[in-house]
Amino acid sequence: MSFLAKAQQPDASGRIQHVTPESAGWRYVGFDAYLLKKGDTLRLSSGNKELCLVLVAGLASVKTRHAEFPGIGKRMSPFERVPPYSVYVPHDDEVEIVADSDLELAVCNAPGQGNLPARLIAPADVGVEHRGKGRNQRLVHNILPDDKPADSLLVVEVYTNEGDTSSYPSHKHDQENSENETYLEETYYHRFDPEQGFAMQRVYTDDRSLDECMAPYNRDVVTVPRGYHPVATLAGYNNYYLNVMAGPVRLWKFTWEKDHAWVNSDNYPRG
Repeated sequence: MSFLAKAQQPDASGRIQHVTPESAGWRYVGFDAYLLKKGDTLRLSSGNKELCLVLVAGLASVKTRHAEFPGIGKRMSPFERVPPYSVYVPHDDEVEIVADSDLELAVCNAPGQGNLPARLIAPADVGVEHRGKGRNQRLVHNILPDDKPADSLLVVEVYTNEGDTSSYPSHKHDQENSENETYLEETYYHRFDPEQGFAMQRVYTDDRSLDECMAPYNRDVVTVPRGYHPVATLAGYNNYYLNVMAGPVRLWKFTWEKDHAWVNSDNYPRG
C-alpha cells in the first residue's frame, strides 16, 4: 500500500485530495482538499462524521443548518504564518461554503457522535507555540487540540524552515490501551514555498516491518497508519503541513524513538 497520495487536478467540485478510512486502510481519519474559484459554492453533508473546515488560504462564507459564518478568512497564503479561520461542523449536518476569493479548503473528518454545535474557530482561538531548538525548530498552530471540544478530531498545522526537521525526534502514537500512547491515525497535507519544492518523510516501525521514505511535493498527502514519521526539509524550500489525527481516545500521547530522544536534551547544540 502506498502512503503517499499525489495531488490531483481539481474535479468538478474542485477536489484535489480524497483520503478515506477505506483508501488508507484504517478506521478513523478522512481528509479532502479543494481548490475553489471565487464565487464557487461547495455543499457537504457530514453524515456520521464531524468536520473541521480549515481555510488554508483565501476567504469564504460558511453556513450550516443552525449557524452562519459570513466573510471569514484573512490569510491568502499559509506562508503568511498567521493562524487560519476554521469551522467545526458536527455530525448529521449540512454545510455550504461559498468562496469569497480563490479558496484552498481542507476538510478534515472523523467519527462524530456527540451533540456539539457548529462553531467558528477564529485565529484568536488557535494556540501558537514554537517547538524545538537548533535545526529542529518549528512553528505550530493548534487549531483543534485535545483540550478543545470535539468527538474525535485533532487538527494542527506546522511550519518548518528550509533545512530543518519536524515531527522529530521520531515519535509514534500507535498503541491502544497503553499508558504511554494513544492510537492515532494521521495525515500530512504538505505545502511548499516556493511551490516546486519537496521534503523527505519517512514512516517506519521499530522492527522495520514498515519502513517507507517518500518525497511529498506541493499539496501531496502522506498517511501514517503507525510508526514513526519524521519530516526533513530541503535547502531553499520552507514547508507547511496540516495534520489530522483521530482514534478511539481523543488524546495525543506519544513515545519518542529511544535512539533519537537525546535531540530533546541539553546535549543537543542550539546554534
